[in-house]
Amino acid sequence: MAQLKAISPTSSINLASCGPKRNTLSNPDNFICSRKFSSLQELSGKSSSLHGHAIVSNNGPISLTHKNRGIRAVLSSDTGAEASKATKGGGLRGKLNKVVLAYSGGLDTSVIVPWLRENYGCEVVCFTADVGQGIKELDGLEEKAKASGACQLVVKDLKEEFVRDYIFPCLRAGAVYERKYLLGTSMARPVIAKAMVDVAREVGADAVSHGCTGKGNDQVRFELTFFALNPELNVVAPWREWDITGREDAIEYAKKHNVPVPVTKKSIYSRDRNLWHLSHEGDILEDPANEPKKDMYMMSVDPEDAPNQPEYVEIGIDSGIPVSLDGNTLSPASLLAELNEIGGRHGIGRIDLVENRLVGMKSRGVYETPGGTILFNAVRELETLTLDRETIQVKDSLALKYAELVYAGRWFDPLRESMDAFMEKITETTTGSVTLKLYKGSVSVTGRTSPYSLYREDISSFESGDIYDQADAAGFIRLYGLPMRVRAMLKKGI
Repeated sequence: MAQLKAISPTSSINLASCGPKRNTLSNPDNFICSRKFSSLQELSGKSSSLHGHAIVSNNGPISLTHKNRGIRAVLSSDTGAEASKATKGGGLRGKLNKVVLAYSGGLDTSVIVPWLRENYGCEVVCFTADVGQGIKELDGLEEKAKASGACQLVVKDLKEEFVRDYIFPCLRAGAVYERKYLLGTSMARPVIAKAMVDVAREVGADAVSHGCTGKGNDQVRFELTFFALNPELNVVAPWREWDITGREDAIEYAKKHNVPVPVTKKSIYSRDRNLWHLSHEGDILEDPANEPKKDMYMMSVDPEDAPNQPEYVEIGIDSGIPVSLDGNTLSPASLLAELNEIGGRHGIGRIDLVENRLVGMKSRGVYETPGGTILFNAVRELETLTLDRETIQVKDSLALKYAELVYAGRWFDPLRESMDAFMEKITETTTGSVTLKLYKGSVSVTGRTSPYSLYREDISSFESGDIYDQADAAGFIRLYGLPMRVRAMLKKGI
């Protein structure tokens, strides 16, 4: 799968002095900067009038795109002449004009850049999404893209959109795949793929590409989103086409095409991280009989090493959506990030799962979802006050299908959208607060309150009341049990 890296909000970047420039990327609203900002926040503030929500740096000129959620960086490169030659003719497999590639800067995506140019004679626009992976430094991402032969780099901060428009709807629906999985990777792919479709439109690309393998779920999630949002885009999946079969082949290809091989140490695990979760696959986990190693976990401490004193948190919820922590209203991404920190230090949210992949095989993965586990418990507990029995049963049955659709990459399917409309309507009164106790890997509810609570103490009390007469139960039981009584009478010949 494509491993997409984030940009640190504290990274220092070099740009040139700000002033207008015509025809930059054929957009009259672009401008060039050339001074150094101390942080990405400062640059973000300077660019707020342009409605840009993403930051990208480059040693060459960059352009800030008006009225879209990204800042595009033009990567000047010594390979520019080669790129021009490549785009004049065709490639080994055909001809495309411009391809937007989901890009991480790792070995696989670095190799895909020259492979696309060689095989499709196209320009390559690299795209990186920040969905809360936690990578703290830009770490020369633009230089890597330039060295690989890309003509442009686009970076977009999608964290708030990811949590608000993808995570929280799944949370409200109660979507859990195969009893355990809270859909961390499944929810992230459509928001990334949607941004790629947007970027393709902005830069005039006729194709998109990803680094997902032919065995996984992510290839389906990316491509179904592409199909749903722009069926005219061509899709290139190198892992299903090229002769590269592993890391060594990729290194050899990189050397042959003068692509710097990333020197970062390769993890023995395959990991995917975003603001919702961190997944671990591979190595000893491929044998379901093996216990995960203690040092594998990154978001949470071992429950045995967690504090000996519990911690209480109060989650405020409005119409099925979390809005506050301990009385403080926070943005969706900020709320989740804070709960990840709290839950992580108490060892919350670890699961070990053997799941059925969409493509048919089983796979074993270990997931860390500290903040998500806290929120899931909070929303579910509040529903015990605000939803009646029949509604909960229907909602739970639909949640299974909802989770299946999300897992299968059908986020933009009309069925999921229709089910989401039901979930939004049915949780209109799921408003209130839930207090939870966190202790050594466990989450337990200690209190819940709602102005729309269906719980009435005057009815539920064992004391007699005017609304519920206990004597009425006798007639109810006789009628409710009539079918069972008739069946028994038949067997006895009565």
